[in-house]
Amino acid sequence: MARTDITAKGLTKKSRRTGYVAGAGALAMALSGCATGSLTVDELAEQGSITVGFAGEAPYSFEEGGQLTGGTVALHREIFGNLGIGEVDGVQTEFGSLIPGLNAGRFDAVSAGMSILPDRCEQAAFSEPEIVYTTALMVPEGNPMNLSDMQSIADAGARMVALTGAIEVDYANALGIEVTPIGNPVDGMDAVIGGRADVFALTGVSLNWMAENRPDAPVEVTDSFVAEINGVPQIGAGATVFRQDDTELLDAYNEQLAEIKSDPQRWLELMEPFGFSMNEFPGPELTTEMLCEGVPGVGDEEGGEDDTGNGA
Repeated sequence: MARTDITAKGLTKKSRRTGYVAGAGALAMALSGCATGSLTVDELAEQGSITVGFAGEAPYSFEEGGQLTGGTVALHREIFGNLGIGEVDGVQTEFGSLIPGLNAGRFDAVSAGMSILPDRCEQAAFSEPEIVYTTALMVPEGNPMNLSDMQSIADAGARMVALTGAIEVDYANALGIEVTPIGNPVDGMDAVIGGRADVFALTGVSLNWMAENRPDAPVEVTDSFVAEINGVPQIGAGATVFRQDDTELLDAYNEQLAEIKSDPQRWLELMEPFGFSMNEFPGPELTTEMLCEGVPGVGDEEGGEDDTGNGA
């Protein structure tokens, strides 16, 4: 999968939108990394499209044959389509640049299954949970270091890679594991194949998708697990990300999302083609408010740090 940077297409669409590029005041806001005003459903519906930022992590949101696809993209096409927004366009960037790019106005929302974490909630607004996560490890074929969870990586002194800004980096930091950040999932898999890393930690759904789509690669994926930090299970969930001022758009999105989640079979029909199962369906007991507050054992790293970046 080719890796692309922020495209002129995404910026051009933004520049046509009223309130983003208009005189010296707007220029000053743009230079400070802030968008002016708030984006509305009516505005996007009139335009006919919404531009989402994505990091190229399959099966959440990625390019295949030049087309934007994935589980979160399927969810977005359903929800935004129901809101009268007929097209979902994508701008690819590294995972750790998604929230900064959103707040700089380079795209309208983030489609990456991004984990809802307190530090991220201070910088952007998350929809209600769309996916729940477990972590897994990609290791060389045969699993020579017998790795099974985050603690086993620490105990073995294994060389670990993880996505820049991803929650697995936080897990590693909390456990004293030396971790090398990488820009995209393909780089992580290649690091394990090439012997530059002993393990690549990411969500189980992502790693299994990668292994299944490269069946000749000399790697395997461990059973998924819920990471534990200081004895506390790290229960996490991912969601779509909006700018904090875009409350009307967020509320409309959440209303449509609630309708889909009220019928788990409807959620499954959208997500199952991309490898998701009911194991990843977020129940009503898990809320964004809870995750943003860092309730112990629910997306809380007990002292780990996040750098704006899914899990990731």
